[in-house]
Amino acid sequence: MRLMTTVTALVVAGGLVGTASAQDDAALARARRILRAAPLVDGHNDLPIVIREDAKAPGDVEAYDLRRRTTGDTDLDRLRKGQVGAQFWSVYIPGEIKDSGYARVQLEQIDIARRIIERYPEALSLATTAAEAETAFRQGKVGSFLGMEGGHAIENSLGALRIYARLGVRYMTLTHNVTLDWADAALDVEKHGGLTRFGKEVVREMNRLGMVVDISHVTPKVMHDALDVTEAPVMFSHSSAKALTNHPRNVPDDVLRRLGKNGGVVMVTFIPAFVSQAVADWDLKVREVTRGNPSLVDMERIRAEYAKTHPRPEATLKDVADHIEHVRKVAGIDHVGVGSDFYGSTDMPKGLEDVSKFPELFAELIRRGWTDAELIKLAGGNILRVVRQNEVVARRLQKERPASTATIDKLDRGVPKA
Repeated sequence: MRLMTTVTALVVAGGLVGTASAQDDAALARARRILRAAPLVDGHNDLPIVIREDAKAPGDVEAYDLRRRTTGDTDLDRLRKGQVGAQFWSVYIPGEIKDSGYARVQLEQIDIARRIIERYPEALSLATTAAEAETAFRQGKVGSFLGMEGGHAIENSLGALRIYARLGVRYMTLTHNVTLDWADAALDVEKHGGLTRFGKEVVREMNRLGMVVDISHVTPKVMHDALDVTEAPVMFSHSSAKALTNHPRNVPDDVLRRLGKNGGVVMVTFIPAFVSQAVADWDLKVREVTRGNPSLVDMERIRAEYAKTHPRPEATLKDVADHIEHVRKVAGIDHVGVGSDFYGSTDMPKGLEDVSKFPELFAELIRRGWTDAELIKLAGGNILRVVRQNEVVARRLQKERPASTATIDKLDRGVPKA
């Protein structure tokens, strides 16, 4: 990538202009210099659903003013302080809303995300390609990709998938927390033993469209099936390492070892239960003590009472750095990125409370001996390569085959899994 090569040369040569404030230590000053030169691409931020569910003005993009300090973890000032160069804005919709209609809600979420981007032209710029994200970065803006979180939104229709791609969606997480008719979710009942025939066709069509296959949220068998089928690099938009924190949402080492051949990237997330075994164990215990109390009010009351005598452990920035280092060790430096999963909550690791804190994470890695070239790959070099390679594969496949007319009825109904 020409931009990444140029940036690497500038950083390594020490030719960047920039001064650190007096209170910054050398590592933080160096992290900030790197992120001024190389785009930091965050794989997952849930701002659109935060605005949709805002208590004061639900769905009102103008009322949730990003030019001011928001009640959540994301606004323009903190994005600037965090030196975010590009962002995958998640257009998440719950998988439990079947009666409301997935497609309508998904379109509304894409609308919210695009209105956010349009409202702040001085700071945000829609990105549908790696080149557009790099151009936005050079202009001092946050290149803004859209990422769908959950294949339930296509309602078993490849036509719907194609329309979402035309609306600018550049990745789709195959499932969220609900198992689909064609793919198993990590936090739900496993029904298919991986991807069904139709599920594999979804992956093939995503390759043809240039939409990155995101295998966060799925079972390990789905991860392997997707890697078997895909012709383009995959991504985990917001997952961490299962070897360090035994949580179903994390990535096992055998999957990490396959990323070298595939070219994909794990964008390590900050969610406390995914990066701290103590927090994951506490959450599991709370689920046990609240079992049999389906009322949300009852569950919250019992949780609060339990926390009085058993305080919830605290995840830290160093926990996140440990996961980044593990992914680098097992998968390789070309296969790790950052996918925060900021979602408007105060429940994030100490030191990574909001989008202004990214430089502190890079400073921690500098203290651990990371080189500038390695940090540039982590920041955005790896994921922008993945996006670009998906674009290349799509151009080839569109010449080789037309849009798929496959349906779930033709491929799966009454037919054993391949």
